[in-house]
Amino acid sequence: MGLTATASGVHVVGSGCGSGLGRHAPTLPESGTGPAGTVRDSTTPVDLRVVTVLDADAADLLGLAAALVGVASESHHEAELATLVERRLEARAPSLVIDRVGANVIARTQLGRDRRVLLGGHLDTVPANGNAIPVIDGDVLHGLGSADMKGGLAVLLGLAERLDARPADVLHDVTLVFYECEEVADEFNGLRHVTAEQPTLLDADLAVLLEPTDCWVEAGCQGFLIVEATFEGVRAHTARPWMGANAIHAAAPVLARIAAHESATVEVDGLAYRESLQAVQVDGGWPGKRNVVPDQCTIVLNRRFAPCWSAAEAEAQVVELLAGADAMRVTQAQPGALPNLNDPMVAGFVQGLELPVRPKLGWTDVARFAARGIPALNFGPGDPAIAHNADECVTRQSLEAADAVLSRFLGFG
Repeated sequence: MGLTATASGVHVVGSGCGSGLGRHAPTLPESGTGPAGTVRDSTTPVDLRVVTVLDADAADLLGLAAALVGVASESHHEAELATLVERRLEARAPSLVIDRVGANVIARTQLGRDRRVLLGGHLDTVPANGNAIPVIDGDVLHGLGSADMKGGLAVLLGLAERLDARPADVLHDVTLVFYECEEVADEFNGLRHVTAEQPTLLDADLAVLLEPTDCWVEAGCQGFLIVEATFEGVRAHTARPWMGANAIHAAAPVLARIAAHESATVEVDGLAYRESLQAVQVDGGWPGKRNVVPDQCTIVLNRRFAPCWSAAEAEAQVVELLAGADAMRVTQAQPGALPNLNDPMVAGFVQGLELPVRPKLGWTDVARFAARGIPALNFGPGDPAIAHNADECVTRQSLEAADAVLSRFLGFG
């Protein structure tokens, strides 16, 4: 790994990446003594395409994350990365039982412990935005998916090796899940497919998803609705509009009502979930026809709601705001997940490790586990505010902080 960039001590470039320290994060040892001991000027970018997922040393989480970023894995194209992850696990953690379901890789310990913890991360990324090539700048890795969530995948791969090497120290049996298609429609989600085909592979007493949270616990998650509201009119020539009824004009009062709506902030288990309602698409008129009074208009709404509401309750709240629409259709609905902070396993993670907690604004796959009665939470390296951005990045400090927390929870001290 002669191209690994290191530096003496923990150094954070002022790049806007989260430090991963939170307000209660663990004290970390100094880093920067990578396997090759190569030291480079912290301002010199390093192209790491030549470092492979199979060769990268887990002792250098930033270098391993860079190798993962170097393998393109846009949604629906994760098979290559899944194979590399599978091969690495077979070579470096041979005691784990490994299953492959499509482009999903599941690795499990079989230690006979009383409880099982599932740690999961998605393999896919959004499309590249000029950031496909991983670049290390000091102790910061820039590149597509570095925060969301190949940094988290690097932590999982490092933990796999520790589970294999130190089974006597492990407090719980552990399942590691690397899954496809989290960034696209639910019908493609890898966890959904594994649940349908081999649900026992995902059995656990606690699930932790390594979504970027900057090493905070982001508890529960919001639910969401996608709603289409349709307005009908009567087509006519624009020279004689009084002969028809303009559907776009009919939608205007409803659109104004939505724009003026102030969504509530709902407290659940002491956490404040700020809801939202946004018009995200408006369609009306006839393409290329600028002399026709439109007879139809559709508004598409995205509603994010607190996890205390069911999807049906959230829909009823939206219906009131859409008074005046001729039709309404829910095209997608996902309930949220309650924080579940009083669950013994969740409390052991949060309180036992003295971690800061905030609500998860947005929907994640913790809701999928919650629906199965498995308490789940979001915790991982990387700043969620820059996920999917062109300047997405993750710091060495954040990776090592997440690794330290999860290692303590599993029993490695």
